[in-house]
Amino acid sequence: MITNAKTSGIKLDKKELKALMRRNNQTGIWYLIGWFGLMALSGTAVMVSYGTWLIVPALLAHSIFFAVPAYAFSHECAHGTAFRSRWVNEVVFWGTSFLYFEEPLHRRYVHASHHTHTWIEEEDAQMPYAEIPLTLWGWVEEVLGIGLYWDQTKMFFMHSIGVFSDETRRVTPVSELPRMRRNTQKFLMVYLALAIVSIWSGWVWPVLIIVLPRVIGGPIMNMFILMQHVEMAENQPNIVKSTRSFDTNWFGRFLYCNMNYHIEHHLYPTVPFHALPSLSKKLREQLPEPDPGFFRTNWEVLKVVARRTFGKNDRSKIIRQAPQNMGQSTKGIAI
Repeated sequence: MITNAKTSGIKLDKKELKALMRRNNQTGIWYLIGWFGLMALSGTAVMVSYGTWLIVPALLAHSIFFAVPAYAFSHECAHGTAFRSRWVNEVVFWGTSFLYFEEPLHRRYVHASHHTHTWIEEEDAQMPYAEIPLTLWGWVEEVLGIGLYWDQTKMFFMHSIGVFSDETRRVTPVSELPRMRRNTQKFLMVYLALAIVSIWSGWVWPVLIIVLPRVIGGPIMNMFILMQHVEMAENQPNIVKSTRSFDTNWFGRFLYCNMNYHIEHHLYPTVPFHALPSLSKKLREQLPEPDPGFFRTNWEVLKVVARRTFGKNDRSKIIRQAPQNMGQSTKGIAI
């Protein structure tokens, strides 16, 4: 089942869409400058506060500034829309995928499947690890990234020896599998070299600036990702019903590369991240109101799945939900 603007009944003038699709290098470069500057400040705070209790807030802030944009900008580069110059896009794609912890080709092809068949069972290669409708344990699993980290780690080792799952083979052209194997081997060699040099030299900065932030910032990153489709409809061609957009402030939009405009992004994935606010304005009359901000929406999701798990009313008055996900008590399921 294909999912796109046409199957969702959404219309946009071709000239307006063409204007919104224009790519440039400047916006992406300025974004990188802002992101690296932010990480330089937070990373400096981590190193300066090392050995004191102040490292706790410094490391938490740095972890969020590290993990969320690493995911978001890697995602933008996977679409090839972050920069006008392809080679710049690919260099940044490799760098951000390295930080995010996923081989670039695999990231690109499974995500293409996600856009082509959004939230369609057995077709969307990025469906969640937890059961749908989500339970409290499923929420914990998704936020902590238990299934994600295990799958990514296993995939690195299996792909490096040329062993690919049926799902990977389903979404990846056969001609790309050897390149995917070589890319994975390169990533593993760099990870291993960094670990060996850090241990041999006694460096602590790779752990404090890269490794721990990816782990500590993971739950916040995963909560951003979770909001994209949680509690929305499966197996349905209308993206408006399967996908969620939500409000957030300017800093949240910066960290997340405007992916809070997620319905808009799925309707027209060739529109660069910097043009999504303009796209949203043009589609305003055809789309539902976005759900409330990051914290409020995530808190509401947590309340909904907790009530569902304990056999209570799981209908929300605050966020959008698919009717098929409501009224399905999971009381008695171990959490």
